[in-house]
Amino acid sequence: MALSLSILDQSSIAAGRDAAAAIRESLALAQLADALGYRRYWLAEHHNSDSHAGSAPEILISAIAATTRQIRVGSAGVMLPHYAALKVAEQFRVLEAVAPGRIDLGVGRAPGSDGRTAYALNPAAAQSGADRFPAQLQEVLGWLGEGLPENHPFRAVRAQPEGPTRPEVWVLGSSDYGAQLAAYFGLPYGFAHFITDGAGAAEALSLYRHEFRAEAGRLVAPHAAIAVVAMCAETEAEAERLFLSRAVWKLSRDRGIYPALPSPEEAAAYPATPGERDKLGRMRDRAAVGTPGQVRTKLEAMAAELGAEEVAVLSPIHDPEARRRSVRLLAEAFELQPAPPLP
Repeated sequence: MALSLSILDQSSIAAGRDAAAAIRESLALAQLADALGYRRYWLAEHHNSDSHAGSAPEILISAIAATTRQIRVGSAGVMLPHYAALKVAEQFRVLEAVAPGRIDLGVGRAPGSDGRTAYALNPAAAQSGADRFPAQLQEVLGWLGEGLPENHPFRAVRAQPEGPTRPEVWVLGSSDYGAQLAAYFGLPYGFAHFITDGAGAAEALSLYRHEFRAEAGRLVAPHAAIAVVAMCAETEAEAERLFLSRAVWKLSRDRGIYPALPSPEEAAAYPATPGERDKLGRMRDRAAVGTPGQVRTKLEAMAAELGAEEVAVLSPIHDPEARRRSVRLLAEAFELQPAPPLP
């Protein structure tokens, strides 16, 4: 089966441009991805961040779904401990009414923020939010059409608008926990390779396949995706230059600092220590960076090694035109089928 190719977008804030510009760049890139034939366009959730502008993926999903034609659009993910399960189900039922058969609801339990911000989003989550994640997921599935258990106190509550189709629910994560949960519920699973630079991916995906319960009645077999940093350019040297922005940014992130994405020139001027240069080399080895052919080969090899049916590429490139070119070159390398022209 051919590898499905999708896009994960964090709505990265680029140095020299504001957060509102990052949102508009996401909208434009999604429309391009739709025209080029990408499978999915996933939006991340982050809060109180100078790095990422996507604080409300459900809002962005609505805007993108209303201005695209064939691409699936979804969250990667909605952080359930921040919210009431009923409200999430209602939001995604509305989205499904906007674009029937094209909506994905990826859920996770990470805060997507610092502890203070997570508390501001939902003070009750500090006591029980993460622990209730499995129950919240079951409630979301129930309100999306599967029904709640007989003894559930809110069984009589309906999530509107009801319709003939429902969002496709994914469990997302970067550890064994999400893999086990996806396997137990018989749901598709997405591993955030870009967060760990691949550490733990083989173990999590193996666990997911081994423990997958087809008897849950949702999927007949496990289905996994990996989200990977990937950047294309006409030359390997240019792709390396673009990648350095994200790599230097991640050095800051690993120290608990979340700055705007530096330009390639700012990244090249960064005075990396010998230890940091080693880290930059490891990041490069675990990403897919180069010419279109090189990137396709690397992504296919990673997916085959990990047993993933889909890859979602994360391409935080400072120059929006270079980012669009990377997305276009990769689509050509994978021979994606462009959307048919409007009648």
